[in-house]
Amino acid sequence: MAKIGEKSVEIQLGCGLVAAIFQRGNCKPIKQPVSQISKKKLSKPQPKPPSITLRNSISQDRKHVRRSTSDGTRSSSKINQSSNSSSTKKMSQVVNLVPNTHNLRRQSMFTSSDLSANGTLNHASSTGNIMLLGQLGNLKQQKRIQHVSTDEKFILQKGRVLMGNIVNKLDSDVLKSMGNEHYKHGRFEQAIALYNQAIAINPKNACYYSNKSAALLSLNRLIEAVIECREAIQLDPFYYNAQYRLARLYLRLGEAEKALEHYEKSGPKVDRRDISEAQNLKRMIRNCIEAQRVKDYITLLHMSENALPSGTDSAPQIFAMRAEALMKLHRHEEAYTIIQKGPNFKTCLSTRIFGSAKTAYFLIIRAQVYTLVGRFDDGISTAQEAAKLDISNEIIAILRRIKGVASARVKGNEFFKESKYIEACCMYTEGLEQDPYNSVLLFNRATCRIKLGQFEKGLEDCNAALVLRPSYTMARVRRADCYVKLERWEAAIQEFEMLLQEKQGDEEVKRALIDAKIQLKREREEDQKQRKLCNESNLVLVISN
Repeated sequence: MAKIGEKSVEIQLGCGLVAAIFQRGNCKPIKQPVSQISKKKLSKPQPKPPSITLRNSISQDRKHVRRSTSDGTRSSSKINQSSNSSSTKKMSQVVNLVPNTHNLRRQSMFTSSDLSANGTLNHASSTGNIMLLGQLGNLKQQKRIQHVSTDEKFILQKGRVLMGNIVNKLDSDVLKSMGNEHYKHGRFEQAIALYNQAIAINPKNACYYSNKSAALLSLNRLIEAVIECREAIQLDPFYYNAQYRLARLYLRLGEAEKALEHYEKSGPKVDRRDISEAQNLKRMIRNCIEAQRVKDYITLLHMSENALPSGTDSAPQIFAMRAEALMKLHRHEEAYTIIQKGPNFKTCLSTRIFGSAKTAYFLIIRAQVYTLVGRFDDGISTAQEAAKLDISNEIIAILRRIKGVASARVKGNEFFKESKYIEACCMYTEGLEQDPYNSVLLFNRATCRIKLGQFEKGLEDCNAALVLRPSYTMARVRRADCYVKLERWEAAIQEFEMLLQEKQGDEEVKRALIDAKIQLKREREEDQKQRKLCNESNLVLVISN
C-alpha cells in the first residue's frame, strides 16, 4: 500500500520533483517500483548548483511562467491546477519521499506580486508554506525563459500605451464637451479649467486651444486669448475659426496690420467690412503717429478720439497717445481718467503681443500721469519697468525727473511737519522747477504760503492746481480759505457751494458757508450805510452851493 500511495503521488505531481533534480524530459510513470526509484535516485540529496541558490531559483520561478515544450514537459500552471484540491496531502507525501527537504527554508504563501495581470497565480504555492521543488523549473532553461518573459513584458507595455492613448483621447474629448456645456451657460472659468485638462491629456489638438481662447475672450482676458489662438494656429494653420478670432482680437488691441494679416488667412469667415474696418484703423494710427512726431497734440487728441470707436476698445497704444495729448495740453485730470479707463495689461503679457518698445511707451506715459496726480511711488515703479524694457535717453530722463519731483515732495513734507514753512516752500518750488505743472506740489506750496500769510500767492497756486485738475477738492478748499482771508465773500460762498455739491452733508463746509453769507450781508449793509452817508454829504454840498 505504501508503494501504491507513493506511486499515485508521483503520477499526480507529474515530473516536477524528478525534473527539478534529474532534468527529465518525459514525465510518464515508469514501470519500476517507486521504492526502487527512491533507493536509487533519491537516496542522496542532490547538491545545489554552484551559481544559483535555492532562494534565487524560487524568485526566478516566481517571475517567469513555465511553458510546455516539445519534449512533453508540463508547465507549472498545469501542476497548480491538477494539485490544487489536495495540496496539503501532497505536500506531506512529498516530504516523506524526500527527507532532505527539511533543509528548505519556509516560504510565505503567494503575495500580490505572485498574481498575473488578470488576477491568476503565476506559480504554485503550497498551503504548508513550502514551495514544490517541481516549481523551480529547469535551471538550464532559465535564460531562455527570461528572454521570452522580457519580450512578453515589452508587448504588454506596448499594449498598455496603445490602450492608454485611446482612453486619453476619449477622456480629452469628453472634457472638451463638458467645457463646451459650461461655455454655453456662461460659466467661462469652469469651461477654461476643463479645456486645460483636455490640453494636458492631448496637447496636439488645436480645437482645445481655440475653445479656451473663446472662453478667455468672454472674460475680457484678451492677451491670454491671443496666446491660445496662436497655439491653435501653430498646430493647424488652416483653422479658419482660430484665424478669424485672432484677427478680431488684434483689431480690438489696435494691431491693424496683424489683423489684416490674419483676415487674409481666415478663408470664407472674413468679409469686406472686416477688411475695411482694419484698413481704416491702420490709416488712423498712421495719422496719430505723424501728429505725435510733429508734436501736434490737438490733432493727436482728435485722431485718437476718432480711432477708439473703431472697435479698438482695448488698444493700449491709442489710449496712451490720447493720454499723452491731454497731458501735454495740461488737462491732467482727463489724462488720468483715460489711463484708468484704458487697458492695463501685465508687462510680461504686453511684451509678448506688442513688443518691448511699445510696452515701454505705454508704461512711461502711465508713469508720468501717475506723478502728475500725486501717485509718486506708482510713477517711479512704472517708469522703472519701462526703463528695463527700453533704456533710451528719453525714458531715462523721464525716470530721473520723476524721482527728483518725488524727492522734493518728500523733503518738503518733512519740513512742513516741523513747521518750517519757508524751507518747505523752497523744496516744493525746487520740485516745480523740474515739473512746473504738478498739481500736488502747487497745492503743497499754496498751503505753506497761506501759513506764511501770503494769501495772494497761495491763491495763485490754488488756481493753477485747479486748472490742471478741476475736481481737486483739497485745492478748492484752500482757495476758499484764501478768499476768506482776503475777505472776498462772494467768491468764498461760490467755492463753499461747489464743495457742498462734492461733499454733501459736510458740517464744516456748511458752517463756513453760513459764516461767509453772514459776512457778505454785513459787508453789504456797511456798503449801503456808506452810500447813504455819501449821498447825504453830497446833498448838503448841493444845498450850500
